[in-house]
Amino acid sequence: APSSSPSEPTTTSRSVPVVQPTASAPPPEVKPPTPEPTPTAPPAPIVISEPARPPPQQHIQPAEKEANTPPPPPPSEQQPSSQPAQPQPRQQSRPKKPSGHIKRISSAGLQVQSVLRRKTDNLKDKYSLGRKLGQGQFGTTYLCVDKATGLEYACKSIAKRKLITDEDVEDVRREIQIMHHLAGHPNIISIRGAYEDAVAVHVVMELCAGGELFDRIVRRGHYTERQAAELARVIVAVVESCHSLGVMHRDLKPENFLFVGNEEDAALKTIDFGLSMFFRPGEMFSDVVGSPYYVAPEVLKKSYSQDADVWSAGVIVYILLCGVPPFWAETEQGIFEQVLNGTLDFESDPWPSVSEGAKDLLRKVLVRDPKKRLTAHQVLCQSARRRRVALRPRPTDILQMFYAACRPPVAADERRGTRQAARLGGSLPPEAVLGDEQAQEDAPAGDCRELIRGGDCRAQGDVQDDGHRQ
Repeated sequence: APSSSPSEPTTTSRSVPVVQPTASAPPPEVKPPTPEPTPTAPPAPIVISEPARPPPQQHIQPAEKEANTPPPPPPSEQQPSSQPAQPQPRQQSRPKKPSGHIKRISSAGLQVQSVLRRKTDNLKDKYSLGRKLGQGQFGTTYLCVDKATGLEYACKSIAKRKLITDEDVEDVRREIQIMHHLAGHPNIISIRGAYEDAVAVHVVMELCAGGELFDRIVRRGHYTERQAAELARVIVAVVESCHSLGVMHRDLKPENFLFVGNEEDAALKTIDFGLSMFFRPGEMFSDVVGSPYYVAPEVLKKSYSQDADVWSAGVIVYILLCGVPPFWAETEQGIFEQVLNGTLDFESDPWPSVSEGAKDLLRKVLVRDPKKRLTAHQVLCQSARRRRVALRPRPTDILQMFYAACRPPVAADERRGTRQAARLGGSLPPEAVLGDEQAQEDAPAGDCRELIRGGDCRAQGDVQDDGHRQ
């Protein structure tokens, strides 16, 4: 028994001075070890060695009980017994640190084997990344150059660590899928390819160096009605194409329209399909997404369909014409209240100078009841009809030009011209019928046919305008 007691403490506590007096209690060597346990030198090595030897500490307890007989050893032995209790919470705290660290890196984007679900080439083998172009919630856009051709593109790099949930991962997959689905449209940004590495997903697309539509609105203040109409047709045409292919954008705003170049007539491209969704006819959605100024009222009510895109497009057209959003407040909650209950302002400047047709179209688009709201296709048809009426000469104007170009110059006299004018209801003045003889001689006969074709909207040999035929 005495031989076993010294061997056990030597293997566990490493306190050799304390062990030797226990083996030889009668000799006077018991006194020197007593001052040695008082310093705090032994605890330091014990703390370091304890994590590797937690099980043998159970054997220390019987040895301590045997050593309790002499008075000096118990305090020295109680110190090591109290010290093992201290490292135990430390051992529990150590795993907490890595567990917290694991939570940071345990995002779905890093845990999933592949976000794109396929093996891709290395991005840097084909492209070289340049300066930073923009920053988003999940990714950063860089200028990239094709090493083979030298052409410039934009590369959107999405960090996997920011894809916290499985829904975030699915959103990235769907965004890339929708971009491929809409490829080929002249006003939707085209995708070149998608790549994936250990830390990010990279989407290479065409470069739009002309800046955002929002920036041009800020510089201009507002567009003329003709300029706004051209941009509005592009925006609504994009919405109509997306809806016809079963896609709703859900985040239409001037910031998500980019110009290809800095020219005044540069092409406009739609970007950022990160919130876009595929939909079926009649399908309803309830998640609230979008931007405050442009979100539709039914989105705030958590029951909406693709018609919400038409509302957002109408808000953009309103801003193009006057430079300010139709529903505005100083706080986000105030904006939502205005979207739900506010009224459209067509009285302030510059609305008095805007045509009634444009204002009527906006009233039919910015209506809160989606069932009464025009669809994107209906908006295009109505705007095209208005454009034809605005650009096409009226039937009376066509007939005036017809008679002026085709009347025989010599056989006509003032009385004949007066009779022809009376036959048309008195709408033609004599000078319009008689015209200039030299101009009549120079007018080719083909002009008459072109004039008639220009007014023949239905290709049926007649001329019509809002139900009137001549």
